[in-house]
Formats: sequence, C-alpha cells, structure tokens
Amino acid sequence: MEEKSLIYYHKKTMIMRLNKLFYLFLIWISGTVVQAQNPSFSGLDMNLGNLFRLSDAETRSISPENFTGEKGKGGMAIPSPNAPRNTANATHASRDLGQGWKVNPYIRIEPGETFTMAEIEGPGAIQHIWMTPTGNWRFSIIRIYWDDEKEPSVEVPIGYFFGMGWNEYAHLNSMPITVNPGSAFNSYWVMPFRKKCRITMTNVNDASPMTLYYQVDYTLTDVPDDAAYFHSQYRRKKVNETSDYTIVDGIKGEGQYVGVYMAWQVNNNGWWGEGEIKFFMDGDKQFPTVIGTGTEDYFCGSYNFDRNGKYTTFTTPYAGLVQVLQPDQIYKAGQRFGLYRWHIMDPVRFKKDLRITIQDLGWRNGGRYLPQMSDISSAVFWYQSEPHASFPKLPSWEGLEMN
Repeated sequence: MEEKSLIYYHKKTMIMRLNKLFYLFLIWISGTVVQAQNPSFSGLDMNLGNLFRLSDAETRSISPENFTGEKGKGGMAIPSPNAPRNTANATHASRDLGQGWKVNPYIRIEPGETFTMAEIEGPGAIQHIWMTPTGNWRFSIIRIYWDDEKEPSVEVPIGYFFGMGWNEYAHLNSMPITVNPGSAFNSYWVMPFRKKCRITMTNVNDASPMTLYYQVDYTLTDVPDDAAYFHSQYRRKKVNETSDYTIVDGIKGEGQYVGVYMAWQVNNNGWWGEGEIKFFMDGDKQFPTVIGTGTEDYFCGSYNFDRNGKYTTFTTPYAGLVQVLQPDQIYKAGQRFGLYRWHIMDPVRFKKDLRITIQDLGWRNGGRYLPQMSDISSAVFWYQSEPHASFPKLPSWEGLEMN
C-alpha cells in the first residue's frame, strides 16, 4: 500500500507540474500573440489608415535655419553683416527684429560649389524633401549617400528628380512627387538608412550662383531588416543614333524598380511614341521578361495622348504627360515632352540584375515604322540592397544643357 501511495503521489505531482508548465506556456504564447498583434509602430509606411497610431519614432527636420536637425536648435542665427557666408543670409531683412526672426532661411551656392544640405546619424528614414531652387534646374545636382558609401546612390539634376527636366514650371500632382506654384519641389519617396545619410547639392553652372530654400523632414526610428535603399540615376542620349534608348543598365543586386521621368525632344514630324519599353531582368539576354506595347501605353495613356487633334497633358498619382512644350503646332519637329510613370502599386522586382530600354520609334511613308534620333534624357528610380554598381559618369554642364 505504501508503494502504491508513493507512486500515486509522484504521478499527482508530475501532473500538477505539467499543468503548471502548460499554463505558463499558454500565458507566454498568448503574450506573444498579443505582442505580434500590437507591435511597436516604427512611424514608417505612413498612410491614412495608420495615422492615428502612436510611435517611439522621433521627428526631425534640417533646413538653413537648423543645419543639424538637433532638438531645440532651430532659428538660432543672429543678424550680423560679418556672419560667415550662409549662416545669416537674411541679416538685412531681419536686422530690426533679431534672433528667431527668419535670419537664415536660404543658402547660396556659388558656381562649381558643392554644399552639404544634410548629414544625419541613423537609423531612420527621410520622409519628405521640399526645395525651391533658382537658376537652371539642369545644372543643380542632388546627390545622396547612404551609410558609409563613397559613391552616391542618388545622382540626378534636380529638374529630373522632380519631373521638371525642361527647366520650365508645370504643376505636377503625383504620389511621390509634387511640383506646386511658384516653383516648389516636393519628394515623398521614403528613404530608409541604417547608419548615416548625407545629401549634397552641386551647382555645375560655371557662370551663375544659385539660391536654395530647402527642408529635409525625417524620422529617427528602427529600420526593418528587409528595407532596401533608395536610388536614382540620370542618363541622356542627345542624338539617339541606335533608336533604342537605355533608361538604366548595370543594376546589380536585389530590389525593385519604382519609376522613371523622361524628357523627350522629337526631331522629326509625326507621332513619335510607338516604341516599346523592355525590362531585362535576372539574366535576360536578347529578349526581356516584361515588355510594353507602346510609349504612351507605358505612361498609362493611349492613342498618341490625342484628344480632338491635340496633345492632352495630364497628371495623376501614378503617371502623367506633365509637359508639352514648343513648338506649339502639333506633330512638328522639335516638340518637347515631359512624362512620368511611378510603379507604386506594381513595382518591378528583380533578384540579381536589371536593364531597361525603350525604343525611339515613329512613322514614315506607307505605314512603316521610323527609327528616330530624338534627344532623350531621364531619371530612373529604384530600391535595392547595397552595395550598388557604379553609375555612369555624370556629364559636365555642356552635356546637361538644353539646346
């Protein structure tokens, strides 16, 4: 009997311990589920559906009134005619009111000078860039460097970065880029970084300085492990002798293409946009994986962008024909077009490499295709894991000039 009682006692003790362990496991798993359902919100991926959520993210902003973005360090410039350049540029206007009254709202960049607009310690993400630059928008080069890289991940004339490649204002209203009166450039591309971010502006104009008002709005927060880095690259073919324009080539790594802006000058009569866009990805050679049916089709239009015998401009969240410039007569040589296409809802994902081309194709006698020799330039936008391949050398101002 004693032996049976001892066995019974041990069984009962074991069952109680197992029940306790099971109870603790349920508490742990339920806590994990709750935690998974209510993770800490990073403050990234903003939209109306999560605007109400609290976050540990910290909002910061860099401008000429606070070059470092430090907390409580904005608007500290003191009016002084002897202040170092770009530290109290509005001294004359603010001389009666003093510190805190718009003493340094802008900077000047001399011909050939590079100015560092922002240096930020991460982790975090740029969420908005606003600027209004004077001068030739083709001659002002924005560069962005992520973490410790020596070569920029963004290297583009600002006119192309903001969809104004012809150096003339037009209202552009899209999801990632808006251009508003009188010449306000806005970028809403989310640009995460883990260690550092550095943004510079170079004035390659050899004759004139530029004035730049700007603001870089960013958040300091944890960056997801799967976050890729933002990239943008400029290209131009002034005389497109092959009639096959390369939007981008040599992208190596994993990522997604998210859009392009193109400035297209047609050097022949007639409709010019029959060419197909081609995406060669992950080892494609002669033939692409993704191909379009025509230039206006790719930019989400149709039938020559023509309504009642006239080109019709449009600007939408994801695509637009934002500019049709002189000559005013339709279908005449020398006409200029500005177009954009953002792949926000349909990014083109690649695992190893990416090359994108578009045909420069019009019409000739007898219903035949005409290989054209247009002046085409572009800025392409994508995200990818680092390191990225080196960019082609940016042209001097002579190669950027519109003529």
